[in-house]
Amino acid sequence: MPKLALITGASSGIGKATAEAFANLGINLILCGRRIEKLESLKSSLSSKVTVQILTFDVRNKVQVENALNSLSDSEKNIDILVNNAGNAHGMGPIQDGSTDDWDAMIDGNVKGLLYVSRVIMPWMKARQQGHIVNLSSIAGKSTYPNGNVYCASKAAVEAISEGMRLDLNPFGIKVTNVAPGAVETEFSIVRFKGDEEKADAIYKGFEPLKAEDIAEVIAFAVSRPAHVVMADITLFPVAQASATVINRKA
Repeated sequence: MPKLALITGASSGIGKATAEAFANLGINLILCGRRIEKLESLKSSLSSKVTVQILTFDVRNKVQVENALNSLSDSEKNIDILVNNAGNAHGMGPIQDGSTDDWDAMIDGNVKGLLYVSRVIMPWMKARQQGHIVNLSSIAGKSTYPNGNVYCASKAAVEAISEGMRLDLNPFGIKVTNVAPGAVETEFSIVRFKGDEEKADAIYKGFEPLKAEDIAEVIAFAVSRPAHVVMADITLFPVAQASATVINRKA
């Protein structure tokens, strides 16, 4: 019987690429996001391979999350794989000059949103004594860098939550994988710099960054391991990157 995966933030970037990678494995999909037109387009492109359901909600809104997920049919609640991908960076600068609105956006999306979605789905997995949760962290969650402060804190929280999930869900046979990418070229920097394409492009100059497809390929590999194997914590860098702050730029 085909597996069923729910992916948050599926309308673009790593979420979209993961949906495509899962479809190639024959995994049925529940795609979640805020941009209905992008989700519909992705559904159209993948529906010839697998069944695709769409849910539109903002992970930061607990009521929206609960209403959307609880609207699923009993069979659709048999989720084998949850990919907590939704989240973003907002702003970059010294903490003393930080925007509290940006802080709220990052903490609400990267931390609370992950928790809201997981809180609904984990009991369903527990009842079935199986499941696999994949949380998208970042190298920023392992190593704080200047001007990253609250974003780094939010991703450090994801690291801690992943470990806490692994400990608490262990008795129920539920796998937990934490994925921490380095520099990935997606909409990430455009959002972080509030649409300033010049600043966003500068982040990736002088080296070849990871692509969303690189991360998706690793996630697909992790969820397709044998039942007795779990890839607990995965860090990915482009070859030019050695740490959160060390990148070999050739130009």
